[in-house]
Amino acid sequence: MKASLPQAPSPNQDGDPAARVAELTELLGHLTTCWDEERRLLARRLHDSLGSSMTALTMHLGLLSSHLKEQPQRDRAAQMKQLLNNIIETNRKMQLALWNDKLEFLGPKAAIAELVVEWGQEHGIKARASLPDEEPEYSRAQGVALLRAAEEGLRNVAAHAQASEVEVILDDDGDQAMLTVRDNGVGAAADAGSSLSCHGLRLLRERAGLLGGSIKIGPGPEGGTALTLILPKQ
Repeated sequence: MKASLPQAPSPNQDGDPAARVAELTELLGHLTTCWDEERRLLARRLHDSLGSSMTALTMHLGLLSSHLKEQPQRDRAAQMKQLLNNIIETNRKMQLALWNDKLEFLGPKAAIAELVVEWGQEHGIKARASLPDEEPEYSRAQGVALLRAAEEGLRNVAAHAQASEVEVILDDDGDQAMLTVRDNGVGAAADAGSSLSCHGLRLLRERAGLLGGSIKIGPGPEGGTALTLILPKQ
């Protein structure tokens, strides 16, 4: 008769629920950090490899086009150049969706400003950013959380708000940072808290909790919906 091997007990299987929650919170923090780093590295590879190769091809094609005499050949070369330009722009947008380099080199203020401008142009909605005059100091994790909050807020405006205007506001009093995305759309649901069950908002809430912060979503001061992320600086 074959003896069965004893199974190792799972940590906190029958232990303190608070300890189990702490373990899961620590794991979530680790996974979030790994996810951010993988996105950053992938965006950098797209920039260094695919982006530089496409730019070089465009230059080579331009050089070859200058030696073409026949109009059909010149037209075909122009079509190829336009196709390469489209690929370069798509690659740039993919990089930006994965990781905004301005976040790392210039800070959240510059990254959020760029995000708001490009989002407004893409969706045809009047979008403006109200940001501090000076660049506040944030850790990388705090900067990422602020940018992700702005992205998630704008994503929800585009999907649900039916808004014509949206404003992204970053306030910093030295002790805490508060980022708000508010619109003039149809407004939040009666039970606005239930919106936090959506995957994007739930992940944002967990990210905020890992940094000692909080997130709330509800009616804006003048109608519409407001999503607010609050992070302590220390």
